[in-house]
Amino acid sequence: MKLASNIGGTLLGLLFLTFGLNFFFNFIPMPADPSPADAPHKLFMGALVPTGYLAFVKVLEITGALLVLLPKTRAVGLLFLGPIVVNILAFHVFLTKGAGLVGPPLLVAVVALFVLITEWRSFAGLIKR
Repeated sequence: MKLASNIGGTLLGLLFLTFGLNFFFNFIPMPADPSPADAPHKLFMGALVPTGYLAFVKVLEITGALLVLLPKTRAVGLLFLGPIVVNILAFHVFLTKGAGLVGPPLLVAVVALFVLITEWRSFAGLIKR
């Protein structure tokens, strides 16, 4: 199980590191979105990008990714990435009405859940009285 946890942590870390760095360096071009300009997801992103809020989230993604890549800090990295994973899923479910959910967002959620399950003992102290 330790090997599977390391593989999952590495995959999760590399996914968040890649997409976090892509925001700043744009090495993976984003496909054009044919939806109208007043679509809810475009309005939402239109508010996040110019304010710098998305840049802050991407810094947290990179930080969480680096922490998840190291087995000793994996639990702390999951604390960084957990709310981001929930927001990615919520974005695709509520704002895009499920469009784009199958693919990277679902893969990230499944891998994050797997790593959380395999690292559950690290969080046991948080929920004990």
